[in-house]
Amino acid sequence: MKIVVIDGQGGRMGKSIIEQIRKSCPETDRYALYAIGTNSTATQAMMKAGADYGATGENPILVNSRDADLIIGPIGIIIADSLLGEITPAMAAAVGSSHAYKILIPVKRCSHMIIGCQDAPLSEYLRQVCQEVTKRIMETDS
Repeated sequence: MKIVVIDGQGGRMGKSIIEQIRKSCPETDRYALYAIGTNSTATQAMMKAGADYGATGENPILVNSRDADLIIGPIGIIIADSLLGEITPAMAAAVGSSHAYKILIPVKRCSHMIIGCQDAPLSEYLRQVCQEVTKRIMETDS
């Protein structure tokens, strides 16, 4: 299973996601974690957290969205010009049109509100992300 984590700015969210996935799913032969940063700082943070592969910029997002099984990131990765302009229209289109199952985290820095989402701290959203990733990894074995 190919899991792509996309993050920008400082990469702290992506770093936390990768750390928690590694902790909750230690059987690393079941999946590969790809850290795709919109900038080198984000990529570096996610690589230090234990990603298997890493790349930076628009083209890696376009290429890795094509064959990803799971894409994880802030809701802004599907909205052009979000994350303070780090998400290009091409990036948003590539992620949005990918056949991958997407786990999108609502964050205020993306300047969008998703009705129906609870107002929870980021740590709670990350816990929910790991639950969903674990579920998806287990389903691929079935």
